[in-house]
Order: sequence, then C-alpha cells, then structure tokens
Amino acid sequence: MIKYVTLILFLVTSGFASAEPVHHCSTEASIQAKKLLDFHFGLDDRTEIDEHVTALKPIKNPAGKGKFDVLEVYGHIYRGTYRMRFIYAQMENQCLLVGQEILEITNL
Repeated sequence: MIKYVTLILFLVTSGFASAEPVHHCSTEASIQAKKLLDFHFGLDDRTEIDEHVTALKPIKNPAGKGKFDVLEVYGHIYRGTYRMRFIYAQMENQCLLVGQEILEITNL
C-alpha cells in the first residue's frame, strides 16, 4: 500500500500526472469568449465564462503553410450553454486571433 501512495505522490509532484500545459493565449481566449457572447446576445449580467480553456489539436492553415492553434471555451447565459472555439496564429508570445465560432449546446 505504501508503494502505491509513494508512486502516486511521485507522479503528481513530477508532472507526469498533470493536466495539459496552459496555452499562452488562454487568458485572451476567455476575454474573447465574453466579447463574443456580448456581441451575439447583448450585455447580460447573467453571462458566465468557464475558467477552463482547452487547447485542441491544431488545424491546417487553409491558405498554405503552417497551422493554427484552437482554444475551446464554454460560456453560459441563463440556461443556455455555448461552446466557443478561437483560432490563433501560431506565434510565440503573441495572440493573433484569426477566426472564431460559437455553437449553442442544445438537445433538438
């Protein structure tokens, strides 16, 4: 039993069991998520943006070379939940937004 606890502590403290690394544009994506919901639905004091930002698999640049980073953020207004994806150029230390999408999560 002590061996298993020691192994778990090792994995957690060494970073092997940590979550995915934080993308340098995560904070910017959260700010853009609030702006996107406000643009579509107007200012609403019930708007909430999830703190967790997920970096998805990069996508190919349709205009040629390179790839774009995709960050996914969820937001809520009253009872509505929205998935937003923000597409950023792959640039170190810069967050150049080149695309965005919003989709309501709904059961039809």
